[in-house]
Amino acid sequence: MGEFSISEAIQQFLNQSRLKGEIQVMQIEEAWEQIMGKTIARYTDKLQIFGDKLIITTHVAPLKQELVYQKEKIKQRVNEALGKRVINEVVIQ
Repeated sequence: MGEFSISEAIQQFLNQSRLKGEIQVMQIEEAWEQIMGKTIARYTDKLQIFGDKLIITTHVAPLKQELVYQKEKIKQRVNEALGKRVINEVVIQ
């Protein structure tokens, strides 16, 4: 049987559990203001991850339109903030 560091064991557990997405959402929420700026962060209602999709919910129509145009940039910034490629698609609601 191989040996794992605590970090590797935790990472392996998270990869196999349903908690992984929730933890990633918390990491994104913590960095959301730095990633997108104060105004966008203030009017973002909810962030969710389903598989490799980041779902951003806002009720501000002009912000929705702006976020639609920035999908690729959002994906890139979120993946950089997480330190690995987690998000492959951004959905604006």
